[in-house]
Amino acid sequence: MIEKYTESRRPGSNSGLFFVNSFFEHSHRKMRILVLLISVLLLSACSNYQKVAFMGEAQGTYYAITYYDESGRLLQTEIDSLLKEFDMMASLWQPQSTISLVNENRPVELGKEFIEIFNQAKQVSAKTKGAFDITVGPLTNAWGFWFREKIDVNQQVLDSLLPLVGFEQVRIENGRVIKEKPGIHFDFNAIAQGYSVDMVADFLESKGIHKYLIDIGGEVLAGGRKPGGEQWKVGIEKPVDEPIGSRELEAIVFLNDKALATSGSYRKFYVEDGVKYSHTIDPRTGYPVQHSLLSVSVLAKDCVTADAYATAFMVMGLEESIAFLKEQDELEAFFIYSDEDGNYRTHKTKGMRKIMYK
Repeated sequence: MIEKYTESRRPGSNSGLFFVNSFFEHSHRKMRILVLLISVLLLSACSNYQKVAFMGEAQGTYYAITYYDESGRLLQTEIDSLLKEFDMMASLWQPQSTISLVNENRPVELGKEFIEIFNQAKQVSAKTKGAFDITVGPLTNAWGFWFREKIDVNQQVLDSLLPLVGFEQVRIENGRVIKEKPGIHFDFNAIAQGYSVDMVADFLESKGIHKYLIDIGGEVLAGGRKPGGEQWKVGIEKPVDEPIGSRELEAIVFLNDKALATSGSYRKFYVEDGVKYSHTIDPRTGYPVQHSLLSVSVLAKDCVTADAYATAFMVMGLEESIAFLKEQDELEAFFIYSDEDGNYRTHKTKGMRKIMYK
C-alpha cells in the first residue's frame, strides 16, 4: 500500500500527511455511506410497527395502554378479561373475590397472583419495619375509606384494632393463609394496582410486544422505547387542595424499562371538624398520616415494587424516606412536600434527576 502511494505522490508533497488525509477522506466517505444505510434500515424497521392505543375501566379507575406491534393487533378484549379476572382475586368490592373470602376466613384456593402479591408485600413490610402492611384492613374500615361506613374512631377503638394489624401474624402454608387472629383483614389496595400493571406487561411480552406504555390509575410501566429510540414521557401531577380539581404537571419523567408509581394525600381525603384526614393510614399508629409530605413518585424495575414503596414512603414521611433510600440501590423517588410557610417544595434522588425534566 505504501509502495503504491509512493509511486503516485506529487512532487514536493508530504507523503505521510497526504496518505493519512487520503485514507481518512476515503474512510469518512465510507462511514457516511454506512451511516446513511443504517438510518435507512432503521427507518424501514420502524415503519413496520403499528401504533395501538386504547382506554378502559378497571379496579374502579381508568386504564390507558399504548403499544407498537408489527401486526397491529388490538388486544383490548383479552386485557379486559385479564383485569376482570384479577379483580376476582384482589378486589374488596367483590364479595366472592379471593381476598374477601380470606378476610371472612372461608376456604378458598389461592392463585399464583395472590401468593405473589402476599410475598412481595411481606418483603416490603419487613424492609420498611411495618410502614407498609397489607393487614391494615381493620384500620381502613374503621376510618371509613373505600366502601365501609366510618365509625367514631378514638384511641380506645384503635387500641382494640391494632392487635389485628401486623404482617408477622400471617403466612401461607400449603396454599392456605394462616392467621394468628381470625379478625385480621387484608387490604391489597396499596399494591394490587401496581401488580396488575406488571401483569398486563407480561401479557404483552408473551405476545411478542416489547414497546409499550401501561397506565392503570396513574401507576405506569414503560417497556422498551418507541420505534426510532424515543423514550416514553410520563407526567407527575402537581398537588391541588381539592379532591376534584384541575390537573397540572409538576414534572415530566423519561422512562424506558422502568415503572413509576405515585401516592399522595392531596386528592383522597375527607375533612371533619376542620381536620383533613388522608386516605393513607399508618399501620404502626392506626391514625391517618398528618405530615408535610404531599406526594411521592417512586421509580423501580417493576410496578408492584414502585406501588408498594410509594405508599410506604407516604407513611414514613420525607426525612425517614430519604434516609431509607440512601441504603437502596434499585429505588429512586421524587417528593413534593409543604414547608413551614405552606409553600410547595420538591426533593429528587440523584437517579431521579437524570430522567426528569423541570
